[in-house]
Amino acid sequence: MTPADQTADLFAEPDPHADGHGPDLHWPDVRAWLQAHPQTLLDDRSLLEEVGLKPHGRNVVEFGRAALTRLEEAAEREADARKRIESIARANFAAQTQTHVAALDLLEARNPSDLARRLDAVAQGRFGLAGAAIALERPGGVPFGWRGLEAGDVDALLGEHGLTWLGPMFEGLDLFGPSPEPIRSVALIRMAPHLGGDRAEQARPALCAFASSEEEGFTPGMGCELVAFIARVVERTAERWPVLN
Repeated sequence: MTPADQTADLFAEPDPHADGHGPDLHWPDVRAWLQAHPQTLLDDRSLLEEVGLKPHGRNVVEFGRAALTRLEEAAEREADARKRIESIARANFAAQTQTHVAALDLLEARNPSDLARRLDAVAQGRFGLAGAAIALERPGGVPFGWRGLEAGDVDALLGEHGLTWLGPMFEGLDLFGPSPEPIRSVALIRMAPHLGGDRAEQARPALCAFASSEEEGFTPGMGCELVAFIARVVERTAERWPVLN
């Protein structure tokens, strides 16, 4: 019989018929001895390394897999957050690019009617909206393709000092042309163009209006920087031409 065959089985039940001679090791006894003499095992660094344990100082606890799992979960959360930020950044960059291209298209307008047509076209083609319109208060002439408003309508819609309004479609707001789908939300931006380019002339209250067929297309909590930028481009471009009565 080889020495390997003579290795004690620590988990075997004690032999009641053993004669009491020779080593008779059993795991409960070994475990109890290690619990009573832990420093003996801790001081044997070579044995610890042989069984795959990492020796540390007395006050250091090796968490192993648990610590690695927490690190992996943190890395996954960080990666998910980074992906969301990158997605938002790409969407913002695309929206800004479309806005800049739309501004260049509006600047090429040849007259007030062409400006209104181009605004509606870029709203639909570049931003996926239901349409856009320019509205101007009377008295005074209203260019072809623009919508006429009565005096005080802009303040009635936005408030006396309001500059913008984003939210559900107004009942009876007749600013947009025919649409294949019902208009469910709108963005209204106040303008005050000095029509004809004469800055000494009193500015006329006006609106740059955008329509969406989606209820969440424009909401009160939404930022309006991009549509406000387009409205400013429309306002300044409209000042190139006089409006005839």
